[in-house]
Amino acid sequence: MQRVHLVVSGRVQGVFYRATCVREAERRGLAGWVRNLPDGRVEAAIEGPEAEVEAMVAWCRQGPPAARVDEMTVQDEPLAGGAGFVVRG
Repeated sequence: MQRVHLVVSGRVQGVFYRATCVREAERRGLAGWVRNLPDGRVEAAIEGPEAEVEAMVAWCRQGPPAARVDEMTVQDEPLAGGAGFVVRG
């Protein structure tokens, strides 16, 4: 099991990044959350089996078709448990 925290910048708001992220995470059986930040970036925490988390991180580097990811930071975090993947505030 693995948990990562990521922040994505570029054209990532207003392009269904969060909604598509939720669908992708649910499809992979991952837990966590995603939210828009006031400065135009998107932040997420993703937890689950290592191979699925890595696949999700790879997806986040591309995002949905209308997105343009310019930069992304990824940091490992301690496992938090929980279930489901949601959009936060």
